[in-house]
Amino acid sequence: QVQLVESGGGSVQAGGSLRLSCTVSGHTNRKYTMVWFRQAPGKARDGVAAVDDTGITQYDDSVKGRFTISQDNAKNNLYLQMNGLKPEDTAMYYCAVALLRRPSTWSQPWGFPFWGQGTQVTVSS
Repeated sequence: QVQLVESGGGSVQAGGSLRLSCTVSGHTNRKYTMVWFRQAPGKARDGVAAVDDTGITQYDDSVKGRFTISQDNAKNNLYLQMNGLKPEDTAMYYCAVALLRRPSTWSQPWGFPFWGQGTQVTVSS
């Protein structure tokens, strides 16, 4: 059973930085897509950044140039470095894993069977 546990959320002022971590266990598939999603109150859950087993990364336009997704060599940990945070980045952030490549649909939450519990990010102006 694949399990994911996020950490690293918190409260920062606009312009600040946070680094989110997601520890992944029980996943041995050669092909996969790992994604950071976020959901603000009253809004849909949307993909922020993705990385797959080939190392290809993708980003939502709203975070390009500010956020960086990465994984460790053992692929047991997923990270999201968030710089230049804005109040509109405030949301619950989730990591999720799909055991296949999803290059064109990575930002949609359907089809991701494994999720972490979420970590809150709050950015004040």
